[in-house]
Amino acid sequence: MSWRVWIWLLSLSVLWGGSFFFAKVAIETLPPLTVVFGRVALAALALNLVNPLRRDAPWRAFFAMGALNNVVPFALIFWGQTHIASGLASILNATTPLFTIVVAHALTDDEKMTGAKVGALLMGVAGVAVLIGPAALAQPSGSLWGELACLGAALSYAFAGIYGRRFRAMGVAPLDAAAGQVTTSSVLILPIMLAVDQPWTLPLPPSETWAALAGLALLSTALGYVLYFRILAAAGATNLLLVTFLIPVTSIVLGSLFLQERLEPRHFAGMAVIGLGLAVIDGRMGRLLHPAK
Repeated sequence: MSWRVWIWLLSLSVLWGGSFFFAKVAIETLPPLTVVFGRVALAALALNLVNPLRRDAPWRAFFAMGALNNVVPFALIFWGQTHIASGLASILNATTPLFTIVVAHALTDDEKMTGAKVGALLMGVAGVAVLIGPAALAQPSGSLWGELACLGAALSYAFAGIYGRRFRAMGVAPLDAAAGQVTTSSVLILPIMLAVDQPWTLPLPPSETWAALAGLALLSTALGYVLYFRILAAAGATNLLLVTFLIPVTSIVLGSLFLQERLEPRHFAGMAVIGLGLAVIDGRMGRLLHPAK
């Protein structure tokens, strides 16, 4: 990947790293499906104000992408976070590239498995585990369904990363793809949310909940997906989903800066292992060790 794509990837990790914090605040007072609807609906409003969608847009593809990349994973992660800690949810989210390797190998011709790619991804997962620490894994047995829900979300993200490659071939601009998927996601989740959560029966949420929803929608979703589709078009699904390795790193840094959380030696060790894995899969490590003559 070029340095420009790496900057996009790091920026996206910051935006998505904050989503776990925003979500945890929001689900304290709102049910998960209502938070999902608030996230995608506000993002759709913002993106359509900036870039109104045309009637001849590829709506069928947008609906499929909206389901795979928003409705299913958001609902599973937010529900999962009501049963497990955010740190554990981020570890499970970091399995997305592993699922993507398998999905890409099965469904594409140009993103096949290699030994270096598998090794680098396993290194990244190990780094995330070191960063979070064993304490985050010590969950009661009742958390099993929450853990499975987050793994299901990771699998859905993997399919979305592969499916989303078609937008470049279709000539769909990143801003159009971002607006299209959150717009269709809003349509898909609305009737489910109304039937399950019955939001008219809920008390009015406090101001911090509204702020968390705004952060989820405008930063983690609207702006995040513009970067997402730019990276997907430039670097492919497997490289794009390396961002899931960086999300726990940025979450801990943000917690240290704004929530006075203390970084421990294992956090830096995990960051180092993750960085090594990214260098291996990007190819820079190999070029440094074996420069061309």
